[in-house]
Amino acid sequence: MELSEAYPMTGGDGLHSYAKNSDFQRKAIDVAKQLISKAIAQGLDVGDFNSTKSLGIADLGCSVGPNTFTAVDNIIEAVKSKYESQIPEFHVFFNDHVSNDFNLLFTSLPQDKQYYAAGVPGSFYDHVFPDASLHIVHSSSSLHWLSGVPKEVTNNNSPAFNKGRITYANSGDEVIRAFKAQNRKDMDRFLHARALEVVPGGLVILVFPYNPDGTHPSRIPINMSFGLIGSALMDLAGKGIVGEDKVDSFNMPVYVMHRHEVEAAVERNGCFSVVSMEILPKVRENFSSNDSVVDEIVGRARSATEGIIKPHFGEDILDELFDVFRKKLAEDFVPSAKTVDQEHLFLALKRKP
Repeated sequence: MELSEAYPMTGGDGLHSYAKNSDFQRKAIDVAKQLISKAIAQGLDVGDFNSTKSLGIADLGCSVGPNTFTAVDNIIEAVKSKYESQIPEFHVFFNDHVSNDFNLLFTSLPQDKQYYAAGVPGSFYDHVFPDASLHIVHSSSSLHWLSGVPKEVTNNNSPAFNKGRITYANSGDEVIRAFKAQNRKDMDRFLHARALEVVPGGLVILVFPYNPDGTHPSRIPINMSFGLIGSALMDLAGKGIVGEDKVDSFNMPVYVMHRHEVEAAVERNGCFSVVSMEILPKVRENFSSNDSVVDEIVGRARSATEGIIKPHFGEDILDELFDVFRKKLAEDFVPSAKTVDQEHLFLALKRKP
């Protein structure tokens, strides 16, 4: 089993926490609600609950809430609608890395929840549940995070050395190929683990940032944002605040897939049939001013990346780094735009017998 690195979202409920800066991710869950209901109505095929009595649901990459609770409620509502007179008990497993803030997650569980809750620590690229123990697996806004950065992009003797940059998106072909290969390995691991854990007729439901075919990676909003963080780090290196070699040895473990890459991974695995694969309506955010656009993106980016940046560069640079990042956003990214759009792909897979 390959080891997976941990990239937890910022815990707690403070100013820079994921709990306070994840409205965008919640909107993706809201947009997917109807498709989840349809996939469960048409695809879930696990027999009756006379003998089983309970239905196992896992949310992978759950983070700290509250988004995970909304996703689980949407799934339970859809299952109740499908079975009507024969409602099972629901056992929900919240999964994320060991370093996730599970304390906040469980202290903020809804008081009126309709399920038994449990936490399952571990990378979703690994086999983290017993075989054939889950009926529905869900994950939203998580699958673009890789299990780790490709080793060759931080090796200065490699043709894929990503000098002066922290993403693949605005780099050369060798770097892009390295991230693409890492994503392929990770998707194979992810689907292999789910094939073991999900019962025949059970569902895997995924929502994740998506790269429309033909769009260069550098034009994907999430990559553009991370690219500007890299540029801000290089500015700090130019001032001697961080070493340039520290920037060269740091990359964001993120890759945004094309549809054909998703289809190829499902075909390679062979254990699932596609119930639904659709491009979600764009998650559209309307802002009253450019300043509010910048504030939203800075908050979102910091809550997602602080836990990766701090161990590598130290905590002291965070405020200055994100101040520089804010200025770059205002100057380069949203000088006149009032909307920020990101494409998401919805994928529902059914475990074959």
